[in-house]
Amino acid sequence: MEKTQKKAYLYASIAIFFWATIASVFKLGLRYTHPSSLLLWANGISFFVFLGIILYRKEIPALRAQTVKDYLRSALLGMFMPFGYYLILFEAYLRLPGQVAQPLNMIWPIILVFLSGLILKQHIRGKSYIALVISFAGILLVSSQGDLTEFRHTNFTGVSLAAGSSVIWAFFWIFHMKDPRREEIKLFTNFFFSFIYIFLFVLISGKEIFPPKEAILAGIYAGLFEMGFTFFFWMKALNLARTTAAISNLVYLAPFLSLIFIHYLVGEKIFITTLPGLILITLGIIFQNYSFNKNTVKAKNA
Repeated sequence: MEKTQKKAYLYASIAIFFWATIASVFKLGLRYTHPSSLLLWANGISFFVFLGIILYRKEIPALRAQTVKDYLRSALLGMFMPFGYYLILFEAYLRLPGQVAQPLNMIWPIILVFLSGLILKQHIRGKSYIALVISFAGILLVSSQGDLTEFRHTNFTGVSLAAGSSVIWAFFWIFHMKDPRREEIKLFTNFFFSFIYIFLFVLISGKEIFPPKEAILAGIYAGLFEMGFTFFFWMKALNLARTTAAISNLVYLAPFLSLIFIHYLVGEKIFITTLPGLILITLGIIFQNYSFNKNTVKAKNA
């Protein structure tokens, strides 16, 4: 295996490892604080991570070259992600076991296809509907939490929030793809506006700016390795790889590895329906991505 390909797999493995730990970190952090307080710290840390990346790559001129239109676009997109997306996602994690919230949040590539059909007027193929049915079957399994007959343990508000966060991410990704700016410039500016939103939200709602240290550590970790450096590792992997497909498919390992961390770090007993449900959701996404990527645009599943 050539040296650059080995580096690509190394960077991808680092990114996947950290993504696999994130659901556990969310659950642990939310034991001590409100979702908005956790997001405040995660968003703030990510902002400085992207600033560091920009300084490292010497892209201050590109940052200064942004137009008023660029800032207005980021002000809007920052409302979607990270502010709206993560606030809703954290609320879902507050109500659901980590092993339920994470798989439900994975379905955004399928939602992306249908939103692209509505917004971008792209043709929706029959395979997309098959993929939707496959993933929906997985959603039912995961949401049941081991009780497929009566769904007695299911928090339907949490399920709606987790699935709804995927809709927000899909909306964000459609408009994000149409933005010609460099990734780190876009994300830095989005996170700048998002931090303003979440800071004002915390102040108005009376939530904690300085939660217990356990929550602060969870927020710092999420900011570094969910929203920050992991993006850099993943982009390095894609840039070094011979083909993006060789690396992109590895991301599907993350939710399965995540179950191990959720079990041992959070202490959740893995329901009998979680693994088969996760497999169905993943199969639906892979089936969809193969069709969607081949005929329209390539969507990153992370």
